[in-house]
Amino acid sequence: MSYTYLISGLEDLRAGQQPKMSLADFMNLLQEQLTDNDMKLIELLQMKNDDPVIMENWEQEATQDRFAESIVSEADFRTQLLYEYGMRSHNKFVRKWFAFNLDLNNVMAASICQKHGYDISRAIVGENEVAQLLRKGGLNKNSSLAAVLPELGDIVALTNIDNLLDRERAIDNLRWQWLEDTTLFCYFEIDNVLAYFLKMKILDRWSGLSVEHGEEVFRGILADMKRDVKFA
Repeated sequence: MSYTYLISGLEDLRAGQQPKMSLADFMNLLQEQLTDNDMKLIELLQMKNDDPVIMENWEQEATQDRFAESIVSEADFRTQLLYEYGMRSHNKFVRKWFAFNLDLNNVMAASICQKHGYDISRAIVGENEVAQLLRKGGLNKNSSLAAVLPELGDIVALTNIDNLLDRERAIDNLRWQWLEDTTLFCYFEIDNVLAYFLKMKILDRWSGLSVEHGEEVFRGILADMKRDVKFA
């Protein structure tokens, strides 16, 4: 289905600049304009690892050998299930988005572990090609890793940013660039709408950021890091 009128009527989004339309208003617009199946893609992009669908899968698999043999924590395993769920979407863009974020998080985790001498394999989530290469040889011993993941160098460079807020902004900038590149030759398709939604989410995340609640954001980032990267 073409969304020519919807997309052509939207303002151009730029990284770091707040849009005129709020995320809530944009969501209302999407609910009016998108088909039910396309709205399910929007819902999928918002899914977290404690979503009822993921929790149901977790309960089914928690007693099976797959988790029993896993070296990751319960939260990590649910995150792995979330990525797998997203990468099974019928929409190619959605599959690629979940795969990119899985690779992004795994490479950053591997880089941090490598710097501090921790076991990389215990921080890797998922079973895709990048995850398997990282478990097998880390970052330095994988000559094929860069070929599989073109953004490898850019992701590793993010871990050299000491300020956590600056690092999070840089991560979102990399995601933004990925969205730009991935939809470069898409015209008035659902992929454009999905990318626009994800950009709105990025801008909304940083909207109104001030010194007053900077500490809250900082604590949230630390909590995410503790949840997503397990060294022990």
